Amino acid sequence: MKKAAKKELKGPSLTIKWASASSFFIFVVFTIFAVITYKSSVSLIVEKERENVERTVAEVGNRLANADENLTIAGVYEKLKTPSIDETSLDNKKLSVEGSLMEMDTMLSELGQPALFLSVYDKAGTLVFETQKVQSKLVKEEKQGAEIRTLNDKTGFLIIQPVYSKENREQIGYIQAFYELSSFYDIRNRLLLTLIILEIISLILSSILGFILSSYFLKPIKVLRDTMDTIRKDPQSDIHMPDIHSNDELADLAEIFNEMLDRMRRYIEQQEQFVEDVSHELRTPVAIIEGHLNLLNRWGKEDPEVLDESLEASLQEIVRMKSLVQEMLDLSRAEQVDVQYPNHTTNAKQVVYQVFNNFKILYPDFVITLDDDLIHEVTLAIYRNHFEQLLVIILDNAVKYSTTRKEVHISISKTLSEFEIAIQDFGEGIPEEDLDKIFNRFYRVDKARARNKGGNGLGLSIAKQLVENYKGRIDAESVVHQGTIFRIYIPIVVKTK
Repeated sequence: MKKAAKKELKGPSLTIKWASASSFFIFVVFTIFAVITYKSSVSLIVEKERENVERTVAEVGNRLANADENLTIAGVYEKLKTPSIDETSLDNKKLSVEGSLMEMDTMLSELGQPALFLSVYDKAGTLVFETQKVQSKLVKEEKQGAEIRTLNDKTGFLIIQPVYSKENREQIGYIQAFYELSSFYDIRNRLLLTLIILEIISLILSSILGFILSSYFLKPIKVLRDTMDTIRKDPQSDIHMPDIHSNDELADLAEIFNEMLDRMRRYIEQQEQFVEDVSHELRTPVAIIEGHLNLLNRWGKEDPEVLDESLEASLQEIVRMKSLVQEMLDLSRAEQVDVQYPNHTTNAKQVVYQVFNNFKILYPDFVITLDDDLIHEVTLAIYRNHFEQLLVIILDNAVKYSTTRKEVHISISKTLSEFEIAIQDFGEGIPEEDLDKIFNRFYRVDKARARNKGGNGLGLSIAKQLVENYKGRIDAESVVHQGTIFRIYIPIVVKTK
């Protein structure tokens, strides 16, 4: 059975989860907002209606209190038409007939509200006046503030207020007001319905918007997943994560993933290259040893001269094979120094002087000079053994390929961020067409002479790989029959205070 082209998810996608979470969050926030809005609006409207009915009852009671005897029908009409005037009003403003009429009209308009049922009773509880013909009975003969009650299947504020005469302070009647809240309940229901509709709409819109935004922001993760799935199916694929120009964590993730992918592929290529190089370079010495052994096996072992020659040649090839394997292992290690030695440092002057003195002892017939332009020691971002190996490779080549003029010049200096060492010989030189190839594996300018000098063509490859893995540079300048100069640049470690 063939595998599906695309691996199915075990659960909801990250886009769905993100969209659902954001929608749920918006739904909760809007619900809290709607509940607070609903409660505060309802409380505000109820309190406003309470104040209105209490103010109306208070004004009616204030006017009726001007009577000095038990309330009657005529007395109630008369007092309601006459505005109440206290001493403060007389002191602060002048009332005209028009003003009195305006106040009376306002009072009458308030009493004429369809929702207000106001009744006036005498002190015996007999109905003497009502704003609407409903023949309401006095509920009780005690004062009662605005309280929500249900009367005759209607719900509203019920207020009962005894009336006392201002003149003799005797009770002359009662006021009972019932303010129906049906309009309030209609407004409340419409507000509740509106909030529910808005919440449903907000939930739908937030879900759609959350899905669109999550799809947009999570698109790089989907691309990364598809890229990884492609690599899983075809490890030899050269696919990369496309660049993300969002300048955020996802862009960093894509960059890190590509770097890891390149490193993995580079290691695979190095492994393949190593196997290929071993099989290629060891083929010749193995063939030579095999030929000599076959020769000895057939008849050569009976001839001492042939026996000695074959053994000597075989031993030479074995020594060369050991050297070749060691150099290839060094090259393989050099390609992975960024993993094995990421934070190692070394003192530049100390190592240069050590190698310089060693070569002066090893090659007493050479004139080896050192020009030191450094006033103080500098710390390099390279492992000490690798720095020594690098210098030995270049100096060994300088000595090996020198001709009649046996001189090697070394100079060291620095810039703000780099240490520079130049190694110059006065030997054979390198043709210009070969100068760009000398760092390739197993490349030899003159294969016959290089083999005679014991070279395998890996030294400069190792040097270049070491330098580049430590973020440095190496280049060469050469003139045929005049010599070669190698320049190596290695980053300096900046010390923080």
